[in-house]
Amino acid sequence: MVRLVIADGIAEVVLDAPYRLNAVDVRALEDLAAAYDQAAAGVREGAVRALVLRGEGRAFCAGRNLGAITFEDDDAYEFLDATLTPLLRTMAAFPAPTFAAAQGACLGVGLGLLIATDVVYVAEDAKIGSPFANLGLMLDSGGHWLFAERLGSHRALDLMYTGDLMTGADAVAGGLFSRAVPAADLLEFTRTKAARAARGPLQSLVASHQLVGRIRDERLGLWEAIRGENDAQGVLGSSEDYREGLAAFREKRPPRFGGQ
Repeated sequence: MVRLVIADGIAEVVLDAPYRLNAVDVRALEDLAAAYDQAAAGVREGAVRALVLRGEGRAFCAGRNLGAITFEDDDAYEFLDATLTPLLRTMAAFPAPTFAAAQGACLGVGLGLLIATDVVYVAEDAKIGSPFANLGLMLDSGGHWLFAERLGSHRALDLMYTGDLMTGADAVAGGLFSRAVPAADLLEFTRTKAARAARGPLQSLVASHQLVGRIRDERLGLWEAIRGENDAQGVLGSSEDYREGLAAFREKRPPRFGGQ
């Protein structure tokens, strides 16, 4: 149910089970991890400079495929801790810019996949939230962090208690994701932005990704963040991409970055 296509410097990872709204099971998550590993190898070989994650059909991902499990056989902890969490770590550490195009249902595990992606574009009418109260479970996949961090505790618990869903437009207005665009334009918009990043200076984009991650995870203060910028800039200042960027600026032409 997972497809990987690499072309023009972009790896496109596709959740391809539209008949079940791309709901995932252990096998799907293993396939997704394998696709990211293959795409990361492409980065090292110079064939991949950006990644797009999307879902086929009318939904991005409706979460875990609950129709394939029974109460007696289910081990939610094992599913989350042994399979999903390692995948999310792999996704978050991908060595090039990552983008997601999310339409329709973005729930549970689907929400977690978005959290682990660098830049998320959502359809204006996408459905995002926490319907777990209807199941006797709680939001997982990093959703508590996302909602509490971006929306504050009152709005986060409101969504969790009620099971109400936000539209993509509301989610972006609340600061959850980057931009909301009309559903018909979503994939082309995302691909265009990914292509622009793929033409960019890979080393500096990855340095920004790493520093933003430290600011989030380590709660860096202003001066610690400035030190991180100084350190990274010291490395980037001796790169071939910087040499090319400076030459292009002086010659008034678009830069041709090689990722070095």
